[in-house]
Amino acid sequence: MFRRTLGKALGFVGYTIQYGCIAHCAFEYIGEFVACSGPSMEPTITNHDVVFSERMSRHLFRIDKGDIVIVKSPSDPKINICKRVIGLEGDKICTSSPTDFFKTHTYVPKGHVWLEGDNLQNSADSRSYGPVPYALIQGRVCIKLWPLHNFGPLNQRPHDRIK
Repeated sequence: MFRRTLGKALGFVGYTIQYGCIAHCAFEYIGEFVACSGPSMEPTITNHDVVFSERMSRHLFRIDKGDIVIVKSPSDPKINICKRVIGLEGDKICTSSPTDFFKTHTYVPKGHVWLEGDNLQNSADSRSYGPVPYALIQGRVCIKLWPLHNFGPLNQRPHDRIK
């Protein structure tokens, strides 16, 4: 009786470890579900939206201008942020506001990306902390899952905003 119970318990533990490893690999290398908070990506992504962030693009260096990415915050590595890629390494970025008389520019250094929120008036992004290392990118947002009436792929914003 004891052997049978012990055998079932060990079998359950074995299956739990196997499925746990599969789930870990799926979330680490394929993608994850992300609940977004904050106004920086409005109107594209609003507070409490749930999106799917795939990780394959990051590993294959297939992040492009206009993509929305989940990134470890450069100022607080304990939190993730959601921003849009405006520039890739070597791109010239206008860092001044549209109302400035004199325009200032910067180049995105090798191994970095320039990130901005869609809601420019309410977003802490590369305009405040500079270019972000590519290694901090966790994944590329590809589908909005919640709310259901907004379910579907996320389209790139108009090209006039991408520098």
